[in-house]
Amino acid sequence: MATALPPLRRATPLLLFLVVVAGALASPARADLVISRADRRVDLTSHIVRAVTSLKVENAGQDPVSQVLLAFPNIQAKNLAAIRAFRTEGKVKGPSTVLPVEVVQPSGAPPELMFFSALLPKPLEKGKTLHLEVLTVFTHSLQPFPEEITQAEAQLVVYQDSAHYLSPYPVKVQTLTIRLPGGRVESYTKHPKAKLVDSELRYGPFEDLPPFSYLPVIVHFENNNPFAVAKEVIREIEISHWGNVQITEHYNIAHGGARLKGEFSRIDYQSRPYVRGVSSFRHLIARLPPRAHSIYYRDEIGNISTSHLWSDSKKTQLEIEPRFPLFGGWQTTFTVGYGLPLQDFVFYSDGKRFLNITFGSPMEEILIEKLIVKVVLPEGSKDIEVSAPFPTKQWQEVKYSHLDIVGRPVVVLEKPDVIPEHNLYFQVYYKFNNISLLREPLMLITGFFLLFGACIVYMRTDMSISKSSPSYLAKLQWDEVQATVQKIQGIFEQCLAVHDKLEASLRDLSRTGDIQICKAARKAADAQFKELSKDLKPLLTSLQSSPQSYQIWPKVDDLITKEREMQEKLMTRHSTVVDCFEKKLRGQDVENRIVLQRQKIAALRQEVESLLEYISDI
Repeated sequence: MATALPPLRRATPLLLFLVVVAGALASPARADLVISRADRRVDLTSHIVRAVTSLKVENAGQDPVSQVLLAFPNIQAKNLAAIRAFRTEGKVKGPSTVLPVEVVQPSGAPPELMFFSALLPKPLEKGKTLHLEVLTVFTHSLQPFPEEITQAEAQLVVYQDSAHYLSPYPVKVQTLTIRLPGGRVESYTKHPKAKLVDSELRYGPFEDLPPFSYLPVIVHFENNNPFAVAKEVIREIEISHWGNVQITEHYNIAHGGARLKGEFSRIDYQSRPYVRGVSSFRHLIARLPPRAHSIYYRDEIGNISTSHLWSDSKKTQLEIEPRFPLFGGWQTTFTVGYGLPLQDFVFYSDGKRFLNITFGSPMEEILIEKLIVKVVLPEGSKDIEVSAPFPTKQWQEVKYSHLDIVGRPVVVLEKPDVIPEHNLYFQVYYKFNNISLLREPLMLITGFFLLFGACIVYMRTDMSISKSSPSYLAKLQWDEVQATVQKIQGIFEQCLAVHDKLEASLRDLSRTGDIQICKAARKAADAQFKELSKDLKPLLTSLQSSPQSYQIWPKVDDLITKEREMQEKLMTRHSTVVDCFEKKLRGQDVENRIVLQRQKIAALRQEVESLLEYISDI
């Protein structure tokens, strides 16, 4: 097994740690208390580091002690996301009592150390002992090394700590156990009392350690578990007293491990995903409340179908899979939403209603660098109070939704570095009058009543314009103009039909040579033209006298001129053709005499039809 340690630049924080401890050794020991035994268990199976320290504390002084100090170097404390202390009864772990923990700065303590104080419920008397268990959770404590890897490489990380328990008190016996994910271990700090067994690295036992004792250790190992880091999560909880609590969670998640170097091959990944993408992760698990319903999972493109849901009486488990696997440095955004029964999370006590729901994300093993929780209360809520199990930044907003008048009050809570241990219940207290529930139904009923009333009034009201008003008279005149124009159009269409009959008689003449039939057609056409001209004359007089015809009259006048010219040309052509047949001229001679007339008639016919179309559009 390799024993080489990572380069020195990777151990720079540890060197700083040594300087810190050297200064701490020069400070006076925190008197009276002695740690009879300290057993530390560090879990490195996830990217979130959890350490559980079991302490047996003895009061060797004369005076009672009401607090136990816990020390951390600043370089480690800056990544401390959560710390909890429990007092257990007896040698074997039994019932435990949660102890309040607060930040303190003892006199004479080096500034490079951060101290926490676990306050005891009653002072520890002389010669007495107590069993204390401390849970600490750290983020960003596993550093990828190397920082960039290819698609096929496994992810290696470095963890730095002290094999000795850093304490302001003397320690009689101490052990350290580091639990690893189970992959290969590149290297670790060798020591006579160090032993690697399967996936556990053990240091100790160490005996009779002075205050602030230290022994630096570095572990370089493989960890391909999902390094899911959410840059920001916005969690909106909207309460409806009609029976539902709607949860909407917006995620911006990145892979916080070693960045991908080189190109990504989708073919290699799909063929061997656990070899050609061992450092990536492609799904996340969310544990939702038991009676969650109407669950959806989508992103900016739309609904994502790559999700699986299991539910029973105790839990609802949602497995979501992004559209693409996440390698180091890659990120994605998506939204998860679901509904919850109101009676499971909103209760009534002492004249107030209160929401009792978990604070953090339901996603497993996710680090949220910035979590914003918005609790949208019903419109009309007042006397709002918040009770959270840890400090948060709080303020209020207003949100407007359907049928809102003054808007819905929104309680906003913000917290950085949120981990699964922060997924505790918090409460939002408010007063709400049940009569306010009737506001929106009454608004809808009133709105529909006014709509139907307006329809009834409209149907029974005479909205016609007065017959003596100028606008009404103008409308009547325009209607008369339209009717007259339609009649004129009909007459001109009949004229064009007569033209077509004359053209047909000439075609029959050229085919049969019957001059008498052609002359009879000419005589009938003359009679029809006279009759149509007689019908057209009063219509033109009426149209010209109307004040509403100023736009259309010029076109009608132009139409009359063109049609009469076309009629004259057609009659002339007809006479020419008949004369030629009477003189028994050849067909080519006839065609030479009428070719110009035919062209002129065709052009006039096109102009007449265009004018008729224009007038029809007006």
